[in-house]
Amino acid sequence: MDIIIRNSSEKPIYEQIASQIKGEILSGALSAGDPLPGMRTLAKELRISVITTKRAYEELEREGFLETVTGKGSFVAAKNTAFLREDALRRMEDALSLAVDIALRSGISAQEVTETLSLLLEDKK
Repeated sequence: MDIIIRNSSEKPIYEQIASQIKGEILSGALSAGDPLPGMRTLAKELRISVITTKRAYEELEREGFLETVTGKGSFVAAKNTAFLREDALRRMEDALSLAVDIALRSGISAQEVTETLSLLLEDKK
């Protein structure tokens, strides 16, 4: 699993980690039952604090993406990934709806909205 930490990002490191792992799960790159690296191992690989990886894993567990088994590690939860993806789509639609409202009130064209979205997507890759 390749996790990339961007120091220039406004997102905290734990959010960057959680976001990338969620993406791997939702895309199918990680399947139910797949093991994740141990918190200490991941922290060492990323050269960050174990507390930061612990916080990322706790967030993922709270959201239903991970299951942690004491003494064995963390694994991709067996939850329905279709449900998780649907929830992510709903949240994205809410955010985009807000962006469209702002664009309409501000006289920003559909083309400008599309170009901005394309740039934002490219920056996140």
